[in-house]
Amino acid sequence: MNCRFCASNQLDLFVDLGHTAIANAFVLEKQLYKPEAVYPLKVFVCRQCRLVQVDEYEKVEYIFSQEYVYFSSVSKHWLEHCRQYAQKATKLFGLSGRSLVVEIASNDGYLLKNFKQAGIPCLGIEPTQSTADQAIRQDIETFVEFFGTALAQRLAAEGRQADLLIGNNVLAHVPNLNDFVAGLKLALKPTGVITMEFPHLHRLIQNNEFDTIYHEHYSYFSFLAVQRIFRHHELEIFDVEELPTHGGSLRIYAKHVPDCSKPIAASVGKLLDMEKAAGVDTPAYYQGIQHRIHETKNTFLHFLIGEKMKGRRIIGFGAAAKGNTFLNYCGIKSDLIEFVVDETPIKQGKFLPQSHIPVVGFDRIAAAKPDLIVILPWNFKNEIVEKLAFARQWGARFVTYIPKLEVIG
Repeated sequence: MNCRFCASNQLDLFVDLGHTAIANAFVLEKQLYKPEAVYPLKVFVCRQCRLVQVDEYEKVEYIFSQEYVYFSSVSKHWLEHCRQYAQKATKLFGLSGRSLVVEIASNDGYLLKNFKQAGIPCLGIEPTQSTADQAIRQDIETFVEFFGTALAQRLAAEGRQADLLIGNNVLAHVPNLNDFVAGLKLALKPTGVITMEFPHLHRLIQNNEFDTIYHEHYSYFSFLAVQRIFRHHELEIFDVEELPTHGGSLRIYAKHVPDCSKPIAASVGKLLDMEKAAGVDTPAYYQGIQHRIHETKNTFLHFLIGEKMKGRRIIGFGAAAKGNTFLNYCGIKSDLIEFVVDETPIKQGKFLPQSHIPVVGFDRIAAAKPDLIVILPWNFKNEIVEKLAFARQWGARFVTYIPKLEVIG
C-alpha cells in the first residue's frame, strides 16, 4: 500500500491485530451458519509524513451501509458534550440566523439539533440512511451522501458555503483523505471556520487504546500529521483543544491561509512542542505498543477464565465497535461472555461480528443477575457504572480493560 496522504511506499508496521470482521457488521441469526468475511487488521506508519493508517480492505460504501448501527444520541454524556460545543461555537463565532452551519457525518442529528433550536440554519451530510432518517424526522435538512470535492463544489455553486464546518469523529473514517480535506476548503466561506474532533494518536499509544483500531478507522492522527495535511491543502490550524472524549481527543480549529482575522493561538505551538518532545516525528515512537497489547490480552483472558471457572456469570455492556476489536483479537466468544446488552434497538436481536455473542435489550440485566459486567465502551465507563448501579443489589462488579484491567465493586 501507499500512504493515503503523501503516496510514499515507505511504510512500517505499527500494530498487527490479526484478522477480524468489520467492527459494525452485525450478524443476523440466519447468517450464523454462513461464511463470514474477515480482513487483516494491520496498521502502518508512513516514514515520510508520520500518518498512521490501515489499508482499504473493504469499500467505504460497504462499511457505512444503509443499515449502519451506530447512533450518536445513545450517550447522554456525548450529547451534553455536543450541547456545550454548540453554545461555545455560537458565541465564539457570532453565529446567527444569517449564518450556515454544516456538519459532515451528522449521524442522527445529535449535534445540529442544538443549532436548529437556536434558530441557526444548518445542513447535515450523512451517508448512512439509517441514521440520517432520524435527523430528517427532526426536520434537520440532511444530504444522504458521502462528502468530498464533488459535493463541496456543488455547495459552493449553490452559495451554501459554511460559516462553521464541523466534523466530529469523521476524519479518521475517510479513505480518500486528500479529496476530503480539499472538499473542506471548497465548502468553507472565506472567513469561515472548520472544527474537527478526532481521537489523538498520542493518547492511543500512551494509554494502550488499541481497541480503537478497526477497519472503518482508516487513519490515526497525531497533531503533527494533521497539521501537515491541512497545510498541504492551504488550510491553517489556528487553535487546538485536548478533550477527554473517546479516551483522549483533539478539537482543531482551521481557517483559510489568507484569512488574517484569526491569530494563531499559543495552544498550537505548545501541542506541537509536546509531540516533538515525545518523539512523534521519530521511528522509535511507534515501536513497543505491540508488546503492551499482548500483555493486555493475556491479563484479561487470565482474569476472565479464572472468574468463569469459579462459576461466575459474565455479560458485556455496550456493543461498541471498539469492543468488537478487543473481543475478536482476544478470541472471546459466548462461552466466556454470555451476551452483550445494548440500548440501540437496531443492534438488539443480532450477533456481534465474528464472536457471534448475542446482543440483547436492557431488561436482560435484571433477569440474568450477572456477577460481572464487562464494559466494552470503556470511554463511557462512569456513565455506564452510574446507569447500572442497580446491579450492585446482587453484588455485581464492573470490569474494564483499558488502559489496564480494573474491577469496580
